[in-house]
Amino acid sequence: MGEKLVSWILFLHLLVIMSSYGGSRARELAGTENKLQAISADDEHQTAHTHHHHHSHVDPSVMVFFTLKDLKVGKRMPIYFPKRDPATSPKFWPREKADSVPFSLNQLPNLLNFFSFSPDSPPAKAMEDTLKECESKPIQGEVKFCATSLESMLDFTHSILGLESDDLQVFATSHLTKSSVTFQNYTILENIMRISAPKMVACHTMPYPYAVFYCHSQESENRVYKVSLVGDNGDKVEAMVVCHLDTSHWGSGHVSFQILGVTPGSSSVCHFFPADNLIWAPKLQAHGLSTM
Repeated sequence: MGEKLVSWILFLHLLVIMSSYGGSRARELAGTENKLQAISADDEHQTAHTHHHHHSHVDPSVMVFFTLKDLKVGKRMPIYFPKRDPATSPKFWPREKADSVPFSLNQLPNLLNFFSFSPDSPPAKAMEDTLKECESKPIQGEVKFCATSLESMLDFTHSILGLESDDLQVFATSHLTKSSVTFQNYTILENIMRISAPKMVACHTMPYPYAVFYCHSQESENRVYKVSLVGDNGDKVEAMVVCHLDTSHWGSGHVSFQILGVTPGSSSVCHFFPADNLIWAPKLQAHGLSTM
């Protein structure tokens, strides 16, 4: 992939999914159990994909959902953005190293031994959940893949979008102010940008000792937006949003339906992306929305 790939690697480094590959396994896994325990708790909520204001009993850390009609300037809503420390987040392994270690549920006992995790520990449960999710059957119209290296993520993205690296663009939520606040009300500002993305690949972080991304693409119509937000405490966020216009193939138990009070196929479902999730799309011009 040449120099173009190098530039992408450097860009992804700024998005904190890359770091130095050097060091021993002991150093890479130092403190992993504590990190996985925290990440697992957060990602279990994130994978559940929940949201909304009139459900005060819902854990705030799953409040990310809304409908397309709510995507308008001046709209105020509660949003949870996890604050993960880039310095302690699991990092991608190079493909050769990642491919040398089994990534399979039936190898879980061996994997737990390899990473020195006891079978009943929180990291073990997190690994099991990730492997189950990665091996689960995709929904109708979905293509999914769990990337265990940057190279495999790019390969999957290329296969879906049919483009080379220099024809791709990657988007991620950006926090413009430093803050320890994870949950508060945010107001949508003037800058709502719709990204021209006739096809896209979304990649979500999964709890694992090294970086693993659940990447998927759906045939149904989706829209991608970049939204400027300001929190009640002044926090500024350039947030990425994906809106799924056809939810008819989603299971009726999907928690977003319960929170939003809608049923499969009856409404769009939009959700905010945390900063360490990625959206890949063809390199096309983004444009502002004059009306919703």
